[in-house]
Amino acid sequence: MKRAQTTQRIIAVELDEHTILWRNADVEQERRVAIFDLLEGNHFAPKSEYPGGYKGPYKLLMRVEEGRLALDISTENDELLETITLSMTPFRRVIREYFAICESYYQAIRNASPSQIEAIDMGRRGIHNQAAEMLQERIADKLDVDFDTARRLFTLICVLHIRG
Repeated sequence: MKRAQTTQRIIAVELDEHTILWRNADVEQERRVAIFDLLEGNHFAPKSEYPGGYKGPYKLLMRVEEGRLALDISTENDELLETITLSMTPFRRVIREYFAICESYYQAIRNASPSQIEAIDMGRRGIHNQAAEMLQERIADKLDVDFDTARRLFTLICVLHIRG
């Protein structure tokens, strides 16, 4: 079910190319799908009061700076409103687990049975859901995002953390 469009949403998202160290075709596909799905429907409501009462829509630049996730939130006219930083330490374990199960999934889709692929995908979704809930909790004092938005943001966080 598609949510009615509000101004409290992301209309553009970009990953800092200097942050991304390595990627392959599978990673690129995940990135493209996450960005497409995120822009199709999201709820993104910063809790800060912005000049002029600005309440969206927003442009988002995601990057890693000194081991922390930085979210540059801008107006639709590219005026920077704020940068939210978030320690990635609590996410390290779940990111490692997610990378491991994604690697298993990518290998499985090439040569495993449908039931094996389904079992791995269920595990992958479970870890992804856990990470989305953790992200929602960690940013709750700064941003209000719905579950699907948190899932897609977590996918993009993972793209920023891939090492070759």
